[in-house]
Amino acid sequence: MVRLSSLRVFMLDMDGTIYLGDRLFPCTLPFLSYLRSTGRRAVYLTNNSSRSRDKYVTRLASFGIDASPDDIFTSGEATTLWLSERAPGARIYLAGTPSLEREFEDAGFTLTAKDPSYFVLGFDQTLTYEKLTLICNLVRSGIPYIATHPDFNCPVEGGFIPDIGATIAYIEASTGRRPDVVIGKPNRTIAEMAMRKYGAAPEELAMVGDRLYTDIALGANAGIASILVYSGETTREDYQASSVRADFDFEDLAGLQRALEEADR
Repeated sequence: MVRLSSLRVFMLDMDGTIYLGDRLFPCTLPFLSYLRSTGRRAVYLTNNSSRSRDKYVTRLASFGIDASPDDIFTSGEATTLWLSERAPGARIYLAGTPSLEREFEDAGFTLTAKDPSYFVLGFDQTLTYEKLTLICNLVRSGIPYIATHPDFNCPVEGGFIPDIGATIAYIEASTGRRPDVVIGKPNRTIAEMAMRKYGAAPEELAMVGDRLYTDIALGANAGIASILVYSGETTREDYQASSVRADFDFEDLAGLQRALEEADR
């Protein structure tokens, strides 16, 4: 049984959990302050591999949240950590944004289309038919194929744009192959990499979020605590109808803070 008082590192989903669009929830800053006052850590976790950690720091600062790049954990960084454990300095063909390319280069990888040892699929808005053909040929050749995350759509102002999941489906239709490894939520790998980076044991780590199929499913898949908040996508009715179960559920971070305070007493 999960004990709230034992949790030391809280991986926080962002939109729908600590803010909604451009509105910071009133409970967010008091919750973050309580974590700091009790020696706990907040980690801002995202599947989005298109943005640099510095951009998330700037976004959080606009809400008055003091975070450093080390407090941001993206599926892109998790992918570099996973690959560094297995093939440091490997030759990689990467489909991704310039900021993701810099992250891989900073991690010591060689980015090349010539005889790569791995293909890594990230969020890439520069896809062309020529690039997709190259990708499919690489995947068809049988080299290891890694995806940073599985999301089908990326939310943007006014709606959605296709994300990696849609590209995975395209590649599968052409080659018959799916990724050998998908790093991001709800897959356990992103939690395992977070444990390594932040030095947390499984019983000390919690995923806090508003989505059942990513945030809460990660808890079950990774063997860590999952905490559902109803401040974003999921309603109580959705949760009652779902087979995905959280260890705890609260209206928002204020409810989680009250429960932590009670557990600490």
